[in-house]
Amino acid sequence: MSLRPLLPLLAAAVLAGCAASPTMPAAAPDGTRADVAILETTDVHANVLSWDYFKAKGDPTVGYERVATLIHRARAEFPNNFLFDSGDTIQGTVLADYQALVAPVGCEQELAIYKAMDAMGYDGGTAGNHEFNYGLPFLSQVTGTPMDIDGKRTERCAGPHFPLVLSNVFDARSGKPIFKPWTMVKKTIEAYTSDGSRLQVPLKVAIIGFTPPPILKWDQRNLEGKVTVSGVVEAAQRYLPQIEAQHPDLVVAILHGGLDTAPYTSDMENGGWYLAGLPGIDVLLLGHSHTEFPGPRYAGMKDVDATRGFVRGKPAVMGGFFGKDLGVIKLALERANGHWIIDRDDTRSEVRPICPQKNTCVPTDPAIAPLVAQAHAATLAYVNTPIGQSTLRLSSYFSDEGDMTALAVVNAAQRDYVQRELPKLHPELAGVPVLAAGAAFRTGFGGPDDYTDVPPGPLTLRSAADLYFYPNTLAAVKTDGAGVKAWLEQSAARFNRIDPAKAGEQALINTHVPGFNFDQIQGDLRYAIDLSRPVGQRIVSLTYQGKPVTPTQPFVVATNNYRASGGGNFPGLDGSNTVLASQDGVREIVAAWLRRTGTLDRAQLPAASWHFAPLKTRGAVTFTAAAGKQAIAADDGVPGIRQLRENGDGTAVYAIDLGAGAPRGGPAARRHRPRR
Repeated sequence: MSLRPLLPLLAAAVLAGCAASPTMPAAAPDGTRADVAILETTDVHANVLSWDYFKAKGDPTVGYERVATLIHRARAEFPNNFLFDSGDTIQGTVLADYQALVAPVGCEQELAIYKAMDAMGYDGGTAGNHEFNYGLPFLSQVTGTPMDIDGKRTERCAGPHFPLVLSNVFDARSGKPIFKPWTMVKKTIEAYTSDGSRLQVPLKVAIIGFTPPPILKWDQRNLEGKVTVSGVVEAAQRYLPQIEAQHPDLVVAILHGGLDTAPYTSDMENGGWYLAGLPGIDVLLLGHSHTEFPGPRYAGMKDVDATRGFVRGKPAVMGGFFGKDLGVIKLALERANGHWIIDRDDTRSEVRPICPQKNTCVPTDPAIAPLVAQAHAATLAYVNTPIGQSTLRLSSYFSDEGDMTALAVVNAAQRDYVQRELPKLHPELAGVPVLAAGAAFRTGFGGPDDYTDVPPGPLTLRSAADLYFYPNTLAAVKTDGAGVKAWLEQSAARFNRIDPAKAGEQALINTHVPGFNFDQIQGDLRYAIDLSRPVGQRIVSLTYQGKPVTPTQPFVVATNNYRASGGGNFPGLDGSNTVLASQDGVREIVAAWLRRTGTLDRAQLPAASWHFAPLKTRGAVTFTAAAGKQAIAADDGVPGIRQLRENGDGTAVYAIDLGAGAPRGGPAARRHRPRR
């Protein structure tokens, strides 16, 4: 094969060393070898600092300022190196929302995350799906990429000091790509001839970028009618001939997507497996899936080496998320017949964590925090704005098991908003019952601190941000009883099927279904989830105001723009039945509702709407959550939860007694009686 490793956009350290060379690099003779490292960050989601804005304290388990330390170390180990980013970079923290929505940066200002990345000297990157969350004008501005879409911003503003490439998103009017689809990075590397002589040689690396095609559904409000999107394979096939005509040494595909061996479609969310199969692509950088490659999640996948990091014979890496890891591909290159080729036997990929062991994390790079100190301080002041009081704890530690304290706030606020606003737009829907659907976004996926936890006492904007993690806007959809049941059946795929006769432990949670797709619907609705049944047949005893829900019974469901427009592939949700598409963010709606409420107690919250259907099992049904939280479940009336053993990493294995029945309403519920 022609050799074009994952070396998109190599810059900084190596380039500086090459610039000092007094002679032009020479062509490498056959037999010359070189080790080149491709370094990758992905899904940083604006976690610049090791700081938890929701809990107002440091968090050493996340943060780009620690990844920067890993980058320095990798560059010391591999003098020949390239550094790339696979997207979902500018959104994801309160700091990001502050700079985009609260006090938007000016044209001459650079985003905090880009300041930090520029300090590390990136060679290139691509855009993820969350780059589009704040709209095209903002994306155009902060990336320094003029986009003449709808007559919006066309001047060039301050952006990152490295190229962003994206090959599968186009201006709907002109048909032109909104970013450069690909670019060439040229560097001088150090290599060794077969006799051991050292020489400086040129290396041309082409990089091409891809974002998930479903962005048109997920960000419909921002993108509909403004851009078109192609499949990742179609985009690669469109531009690879142009790239090959420039005779690169390596072609690196930077995909904000993961791996999926299902039959290919142009709308495929995780098309990396198919990209790897295209001739002309030599290295694959992955993202979006918030996991690590190589890693056990991909063990057993067809034509995938999940230990050494190869996909269909191509070196690949996915470097974690939230600034927890650095992806590293060590490419062994050899010159043959006038071309570089990849020596697969001596090539490997790995994901290097910032915390290789519990309570053992690499230090921060001291150069990063001063670059973003002003934005960080302004964000802290903003999130500490008071908005009310709470008499109860609002947490998501056991949201998968029936504790709806945190979700109830979100659902109450969403339902109230739609009940007030919908009749103004659709008077004919004024008598249709309004429900609200919400998911607990923070369910431990990112570790033992990745939960919503708002203690009793003062509420601030930080509390609202903790309760609602993403910057979604509110939407409402018109459906019926059959649609509500189908929605709930899809959500119930979050759980494994439980065999009552099995003697050993059975895992409650299906880890392939993310927590943000477990929607829990409230609003005078009651239902049970029977885990002895297969997916699609689990929702039983579905009632509204105490009466069985009929298939044709009309409902309006308040949700977010992501779900309403098809996010998560829920049946019947594709944007066509949206009856309210608000410009207001759900987080802001929650904050406003809390302000109006004043002092929050259980009387203001809807009752828990669901429980597991009673199921007596021989063996324990288990799940993993933050350690030492059993009392929270008991206080919130979730029955049958007991901690079995700690895992030594801040998490513990719990058992749930599915025969315990519905949540009872614990001491907190008894203390707070409804007001008369």
